[in-house]
Amino acid sequence: MGAMGVGCLERMEKFKILMIMKEEQLKLGNQICFPIYSVSRLITKAYKPYLEKMGLTYPQYLVLLVLWEHGELSMNQIGEKLLLNTNTLSPLIKRMEKMNLLKRARSEQDERSVLVGLTERGISYKSDAAPVPEKLLKSLLSEEVELTDVMLLKDTLDKWIDILSKKEKIRED
Repeated sequence: MGAMGVGCLERMEKFKILMIMKEEQLKLGNQICFPIYSVSRLITKAYKPYLEKMGLTYPQYLVLLVLWEHGELSMNQIGEKLLLNTNTLSPLIKRMEKMNLLKRARSEQDERSVLVGLTERGISYKSDAAPVPEKLLKSLLSEEVELTDVMLLKDTLDKWIDILSKKEKIRED
């Protein structure tokens, strides 16, 4: 076989390797996003028994966390902190207002802006929710997963949120 034939065989072999690599990339077990997605769903599910006692869903709990931390905020500010768009946030806020957890009002400075604040009932839920994070954290720990592992993962996820949020903002602009 001549030099051209050998070169052709080498290129064909490289092509086969590339195709195998591409096939491997499409396996569920090789996806970085799937374990993150799965853990997110499982952690949300782990919250459920604690939140059901308060009559809350996980997204409602997140809204309360933001308002307990920051006080009255505009809908846009809540959406930015939770990475939710208005289409998702508006019905959530309306349901929580019907539950007498929140109150909405137009901003006096900018009538286009809707401010969201806690009612007395919403404020009172804070003491009921106080033990939830520790209980959930304890459920995540085991001989295989220690607190340092959880904190390192959280730090990494925070970095990814920052990176991906910036990229998303650039695409929107």
